[in-house]
Amino acid sequence: MIPNRLVLASANPGKIAELAALVREWGDVVGEDLSGGGVALPPEGETSYLENAVAKARAVALATGLPALGDDSGLEVDALAGAPGVRSARLAPSDSERIAVLLERLAGARDRRARFRCVVALAWPDGRVVSAEGFCEGAIAEEPDGGGGFGYDPIFVADELGCTFAAASAGDKARVSHRARAVRALGERLAAMTSPALRRPGGTC
Repeated sequence: MIPNRLVLASANPGKIAELAALVREWGDVVGEDLSGGGVALPPEGETSYLENAVAKARAVALATGLPALGDDSGLEVDALAGAPGVRSARLAPSDSERIAVLLERLAGARDRRARFRCVVALAWPDGRVVSAEGFCEGAIAEEPDGGGGFGYDPIFVADELGCTFAAASAGDKARVSHRARAVRALGERLAAMTSPALRRPGGTC
């Protein structure tokens, strides 16, 4: 059930690069981006990562006639009751502003535990959808560190790495990240499935 060609339903260059590398782990799979395709992504909602990932994947699959991989992810901070969560990308206009807002909200906080969570969904033009989730535990640094990655990577210290995602190598981040774990879980699910097991429009599995 793993397609050999799919479209990456994202306009974020950082996500596209990571997703393209991760789907190649499934085998002889080509993940194409939306460059020049004129496909509009639906706006993200505030309900759940799953709904956002499925909405993007379905919209792109219908527009392109190809299987499409959508994802939604967020940073969940314990001291902020799980915020910003599904609103992570909309906390402020830019990555640097989002980081500044989050650090300001955590000023003086002793509990800096957090996790990155990601849900990925693969949709076919006929409406079939398969999804999976991944997460990475860590903590929020006192200040940004590292020049790699994107989003909140400069302030998220992954437990398994002992440094921020932005300070880690691309290979180390890909080993433990929430997005990597979600895509690998999806690949395992797809490999184990047969076509009659896939659900029709209105549900995911």
